[in-house]
This record gives sequence, C-alpha cells and structure tokens, in this order.
Amino acid sequence: MKRFNIIRVIILQPITDFKQLFLSDTPMIDVRAPVEFDKGAFPSSINAPLMNNEEREAVGTCYKKSGSDAAIKLGHQLVNGDIKNQRLQQWENFTKQHPDACMYCFRGGLRSQITQQWLNEKRIEIPYVEGGYKAMRTYLLDQLHLRTDEGQFIVLSGKTGSGKTEVINEWPNSIDLEGLANHRGSAFGKTFVAQPAQINFENAWSVAWLKRNHVDNSPVLIEDESHLIGRVVILPEYIAATKFANNILLEAPYEERIARIRRDYFMDAFEHYQKSDPATAYDLLDGFIRDAILRIKKRLGGERFTLINAILDSAIIVLKNQNQWSGFDDIINILLSKYYDPIYEYQYQQKAEKTIFKGTHAEIIQWLASK
Repeated sequence: MKRFNIIRVIILQPITDFKQLFLSDTPMIDVRAPVEFDKGAFPSSINAPLMNNEEREAVGTCYKKSGSDAAIKLGHQLVNGDIKNQRLQQWENFTKQHPDACMYCFRGGLRSQITQQWLNEKRIEIPYVEGGYKAMRTYLLDQLHLRTDEGQFIVLSGKTGSGKTEVINEWPNSIDLEGLANHRGSAFGKTFVAQPAQINFENAWSVAWLKRNHVDNSPVLIEDESHLIGRVVILPEYIAATKFANNILLEAPYEERIARIRRDYFMDAFEHYQKSDPATAYDLLDGFIRDAILRIKKRLGGERFTLINAILDSAIIVLKNQNQWSGFDDIINILLSKYYDPIYEYQYQQKAEKTIFKGTHAEIIQWLASK
C-alpha cells in the first residue's frame, strides 16, 4: 500500500490588532522593496523584500501598460529559481529566530499574500498585517495626534546645559525625543549616529508614547524642543500644543552648565575622534566646532563669530600641548551669555505662567514621584 504525505496548509488570519503589535515589539518582515523601506518603516521591522527596486519598477511599469494579470506573471518570472529560493531562505531564517513574527507589504495585498503562500508551501505559518504599512502608519499618526490633542504631556524646560536629557532618562514616564532623533537639538547637537528618516522618527515617537500610556496613564514628561531636532521635524500640532501645556523648569548653576556642555559636546566628540583616528582628532574637533558656529553666525553677529574662532585657535593649541580644556569654557561662556540664554529667556516668558514646578534635577524627580 502506498503512503501519501499529507501537507497541512494553514492560512493564518490577517492581523488587525495594531496596538498589540507595537506594545509587544512584534518582529515584522517588511516585504516591500528597499526604496519603500528606506522612506519609512517601524521600529521592530526588517526589510526582506519580495522584489528588489528594479524588479518592483519593472512590474509597476508592466501593470500600467498591460494590466494586473501581466504584471503578476512578470513578477513570478523575475522572482524565480535561485532568486526565489534565496528570499524564501531569508524569510525562513527570520521566522526560525522569531516564531511570533508577522509580515506586511504596502497595503496588505498581493505581495503579502504571495509571500505567505510560498512560506506555507514550506510548512511555515506566518500571518500578514491587514492593510499593511499604510494602515499601521495611519494608526500611529492618529495615536500621535490624539495624545497631542488630549495634552497628555508635561514639558520639561531649562536653559542649554541644564541637564534636561538626564532628567528625562531618569524619569520612567518620559519620552526622549532627542534620543529618538539621534541629535542633541542645538547647533552642536550632531551625534555620530545617522538621524532616522522623518517617518521612522514619528513612528518611533508614537510607539514610545503608546507604551508609556499603556503602563502609566499620567502625562508623559517630554523635553522642550524647537520645531527641528537636527533635520527631523517635530509635528507642528505638537509644537503648538506645548505653548498651552504644563511646564516644569529645570534649574542648574551656570558653572555646572558650562561643565556639562564641555563634557557632552566637546569632550565626547574628541573622544570619538580619537578612537576613530588619533592623528586627526584635533583637526576633526576643530572642524566640528567651527561648522557649528558657522550655522549660527548670523545670529551671533560678525564680531562675536570672529572672536569665538580666535579663542578656538588658542583652545586647540592648549589642548594639544597641555591637555587642558579651559579655553573651551570661554567659548561656551560667550555662546550661553550672548546667544542661547537670551533666546531661551525670551521664549520662556511666553509660557512662564504654565510653570507648575521649578527645581534642580533631584528636586524635580522627587516632585514627580510624589504625584
């Protein structure tokens, strides 16, 4: 008697619970082309495309000229044999590492369904997200706008160098926008990690807020920001809402602020350059500072701009010869007293009446804990 192998094929129902997907950091396979993924995706997703950029473009052109059936036929011709096997292997490897994974394409259409079908033929069960990227992106944007409209946040204000990020990082119910943007938010704020795409930043922000509110429904603490963090844009609706939000003011002594800026901006940058290439570290630090100063030249004024550059010449020499950072404090002093502090004081006066507490780092943490 012949024995027949019965292949069990189960087509899992599409996922519709977006909230749970993001709360649990569900691993996701994005089967869109790399060009789509690079424009925007989600924090827990990886790109393992059904079609690469060129294949997607060819199929799209075919669809416009000859219709859906011809485009699908071309897609199967392009993604076949070794190419198909390589992509199947990549998906299979990911599902073995992440048994709870799901996948998505742009709208939860053919690309998701074809990928799911191919994997099922290899007895690998994986659901796709109904509505795909577009539906999840819409959900996260809606959540971001909802929480902004509800005013579910407290703004942490404070002058440059007062240590706002340190408070944000210590208080559990907070969101570090600068951390999400990979930028410290000033002319000197560039870090050595590339900034995310605008969509990725917004998605990560929304997911972070979703998680905070799921654990603690009280307003989250968010640092006061301008409309730009590096090249990342803060939602205009959120910026408008911060003018009416409750405010906490972080206070820190002037000398402490100078020391913090020296450490976080100049010394950290120099340490990075030394690790990368000790021979050019001084020149790279010099260039980093001059580039930042150049970005605010207009507001500094020509005389201050020239003065700071002259002080920097001396500061670099002293650092090279004596390993002393004192010259940089003179630069920071000018930047704070003549540029950053006056701007901050003007902006703060417009929302001073919304201040509900003032204090040091420790006092703010203690006050928040008492609420």
